[in-house]
Amino acid sequence: MIRSMTGFGQACGEADGVIYTVEIRSVNNRYLKTQMRLPDIMAFLEGDLEKLHRVNVQRGTISYSLRMKNVSGQAMFDVDENTLATYVQRLKSLLGDDDTHSRLDLGSMLMLPGIVQPAIPDEEQTERMRQTALSLTQEALEQLNVSRGEEGEVLKKDLLANCDRIAEKLADISGRVDIVVGEYHDRLKDRVEHLLSQAKLKLDEDLLAREVAIYAERSDIAEEISRLTSHVAQFRECCEKGGPIGRRLDFVAQEMLREANTIGSKSADAAIAQSVIDIKCAIDRIKEQVQNVE
Repeated sequence: MIRSMTGFGQACGEADGVIYTVEIRSVNNRYLKTQMRLPDIMAFLEGDLEKLHRVNVQRGTISYSLRMKNVSGQAMFDVDENTLATYVQRLKSLLGDDDTHSRLDLGSMLMLPGIVQPAIPDEEQTERMRQTALSLTQEALEQLNVSRGEEGEVLKKDLLANCDRIAEKLADISGRVDIVVGEYHDRLKDRVEHLLSQAKLKLDEDLLAREVAIYAERSDIAEEISRLTSHVAQFRECCEKGGPIGRRLDFVAQEMLREANTIGSKSADAAIAQSVIDIKCAIDRIKEQVQNVE
């Protein structure tokens, strides 16, 4: 199954009076890049979360958010009383004996650096928090991949439709190849006969055949058509196979465009040129959509 690099996953759960909410968003990126927002108390979990993301996601920019809401009434922070007492003592020493009109605001004191700090859970609490967060993260990642898979199916249909368009135009080009050489022969013969008739000279059929053969050799696009047909078949096969194929599809699309450009440069036929334009438009659409594939 093809997966898009754009998706969203969410999971919520409660443990020990704390509600955990995990949200994961992903957008396009050539590589895997994770951006995490964790509460200070859960900072120790960043390495485990990074590994979990790499197992479930191959490419894309991942924005991960973990929020915690305490509903038990138990404080999730500690007040460093010793540091607070030190602040108060130093402020009093600055005032000296005359502190009649001085008043300390407790709220402002709590905003000072180092006063309020996250509570430090014990080993058992830490393990429960770890398991809860990892379990919810795995659930959110599964939802993310479901979302990416659904969008990937839409991408697959569009990619295969453009492959059909390319194959259709290649068939038109193949049908024109022999006709183009014959038309060139007729045009060249008519032009030469017209010029020779004025000079009352006879047309050299061997020379004409040689000139047509040279033109046919220069404008031969059979090999390019064969390679482009092969690239389209390989592209289809990758789409059906699925998995993390975004980079491979991108490389194949580049090769498809190279062959289309060669066909256009070697052929002087207007109908073939128009078909080449249609093919290049389809390839450009493919290259655009492939940037969304994981």
